Amino acid sequence: MAEIGKNLKRVKELLDLGELVAIPTETVYGLAGGALMEEAILKVFKVKNRPSFDPLIAHTDHLDKVKGFVKDIPDKAQMLADAYWPGALTLLLPKKEHVPDVLTSGLPDVAVRIPNHPITLELLSLLSYPLAAPSANPFGYVSPTSPQHVADKLGDRIPYILDGGRCEIGVESTIVGFENEDPIIYRLGGLTVEDIENVCGPVQVKINQSSNPKAPGMIKSHYAPNKPIIIVELEKSLTSNDFDRDSTGVISFCKNYQLPYQFVLSDQGNIEQAAYHLFTALRYFDDLPVNKILVELMPNIGLGRAINDRLGRASSKYLSEKMN
Repeated sequence: MAEIGKNLKRVKELLDLGELVAIPTETVYGLAGGALMEEAILKVFKVKNRPSFDPLIAHTDHLDKVKGFVKDIPDKAQMLADAYWPGALTLLLPKKEHVPDVLTSGLPDVAVRIPNHPITLELLSLLSYPLAAPSANPFGYVSPTSPQHVADKLGDRIPYILDGGRCEIGVESTIVGFENEDPIIYRLGGLTVEDIENVCGPVQVKINQSSNPKAPGMIKSHYAPNKPIIIVELEKSLTSNDFDRDSTGVISFCKNYQLPYQFVLSDQGNIEQAAYHLFTALRYFDDLPVNKILVELMPNIGLGRAINDRLGRASSKYLSEKMN
């Protein structure tokens, strides 16, 4: 079983040997291996059971290191980096030749991020290479936001989990790429559309939900718990004759319906608080005697867009299974 601790020397030794560890970020915990080591990258795909066509994000601690493995940083990318690194921003930038194709799934751009977590920044400062670090969970399952979440799902497959406490944001980073130097948001996340536009002006949002993603975390069926997720209008569904309160889980934004199996994301109606609790809520029902989970969409503003994106992907697994 994986050891949980804060021994950076031990973590560095394992990574230098090509082993995998779990690391905290402000968004979610990542399953980390050397991003320039093909064998370590292949281990990441194997441990997560992640399809090789879904690219990974390279994490480092300083922009000077980023310049060592990307060919160019467009002006607007530099503006975003200056504003939001370290932070919940991932940039898609043209990779240099020595960056393994397996990291980018053969695509010409590499996804790069400087995470905003003190213990992980300290670890990255000790390394001469970036870390590939997708979320530390089996592919398609709910992303982990605590060391115990990682241990529950991957604890028997990795030697060490770096303990950074509970993740502050709770949804993954926002991914921004560039077409003719114009910024494109490919994945909604911890930075809002408004955050990006405040720095570099109007942006396009292109959320790919196919099986041929341009950036990490864009596959349609994702973030799913072990029970079917169904997006509904809660008020209407809970008063339906078909609603069974004793076998149905409910995730609501802010209203407590006094049900036996319910998770309220934010009793204050706070979108940031709802994002923080989202993945915990999706996990909550795994061991409860419910056969489905009803959820409602959030207000589609700010982080609400990212939450709704994750809920849509979590529910698509159930929809695709039902259609097959």
